[in-house]
Amino acid sequence: MREMAPLPPLALYVHVPWCVRKCPYCDFNSHGVGHGAELPEAAYLEALIADLDADLPLVRHRELVSIFIGGGTPSLMSADFYRRLVNAVKRRLPLASGCEITLEANPGTLERGRFAGYRAAGINRLSLGVQSFQDAQLHSLGRIHSGDDAMAAVQEARQADFDNLNLDLMHGLPGQTSELALDDLDRALSLSPEHLSWYQLTLEPNTEFHSSPPMLPEEEVLWDIQDLGHEKLQDAGLARYEISAYARQGRRAQHNLNYWQFGDYLGIGAGAHGKLSKPEGDSLRIERRWKIRQPTSYLRRLHDLRGFIAGSQPIVEHELPLEFAMNALRLVEGVPISSWEAYTGREATQLANRLMSAREKGLLVQDSDRLQTSLQGLLFLNDLLTLISDDPIGNARHSSTRERLTS
Repeated sequence: MREMAPLPPLALYVHVPWCVRKCPYCDFNSHGVGHGAELPEAAYLEALIADLDADLPLVRHRELVSIFIGGGTPSLMSADFYRRLVNAVKRRLPLASGCEITLEANPGTLERGRFAGYRAAGINRLSLGVQSFQDAQLHSLGRIHSGDDAMAAVQEARQADFDNLNLDLMHGLPGQTSELALDDLDRALSLSPEHLSWYQLTLEPNTEFHSSPPMLPEEEVLWDIQDLGHEKLQDAGLARYEISAYARQGRRAQHNLNYWQFGDYLGIGAGAHGKLSKPEGDSLRIERRWKIRQPTSYLRRLHDLRGFIAGSQPIVEHELPLEFAMNALRLVEGVPISSWEAYTGREATQLANRLMSAREKGLLVQDSDRLQTSLQGLLFLNDLLTLISDDPIGNARHSSTRERLTS
């Protein structure tokens, strides 16, 4: 009889849906409010805490390994907002030793003066959405900061005692040459970040760029950027541990690792998603949950008996292999084959022929004890997923787009 998998680690995702201006490539739940808008901080904080309280019975006594605050632009909120939020979370759930607490921040001058306050509020990791250091590229992306703003933001973050810093950087941008893309990497590396999320721009549905596509670099240029950029990052001591994530030793993003290793996470805030496991017999029942998407509707649910939940759906047995593989196979080191058995309910022997085929095609590393994607497989992840799962997802070349997940 297969041994039941233990409950996976638990993380918390907090969504702040507002930003100054919606970027044309962004498909996240974000809502532009313009410069100088007064946000409903007090009401949103009250709603977030009530949202968490409603979910507590689902995770009682489980500790949090990480907290990630994403958006939108979370750095539009005050330091006091986060001090109150972090304290409220600590009163309700135990935090693991060294719990990583990340805040996404905009490098524009609007928020930079708050970095020291965020650090004092308990935020111990900062993720700066730089995207590019080239002003022309930033303009094409609809960003409101300049390259100099980004450099200054990193300096201020260091002065605020942030010693765990991620930079979000994109490549394959409108009008970008391989020289410009590599110059972006050089500027980023000059700032000595502990972590770099380096991913290719993709034209996501329901975005301005999807309906009115900009002129993007040719395929050969994109290959050159990826190959030369990967080599540059490795040489600089930033080891690739996921398709688009690079880190110095001991600085891998714990929150993202929890996603990719099929961990659980609560999601609170407008449009936030969660995934929770519950013992059921000798297996785990896994359910995805999501919250009301529109900020005004979410706030109206504060005193509504229906609560903040918009929907939930169990991951049924035949979906588990693809769900697990879509996350675990993004990791450069892969996962033990025993993890496949524990989380999908499938014996590895049932997968033997498919794994053999994937290894013959050069998409998996030749290791019978691990599910580990080869470098070729990382470039063609969709092909690999289609080959080993029950649910085909298409044969398009995989692109290193950002998850929301996070950075």
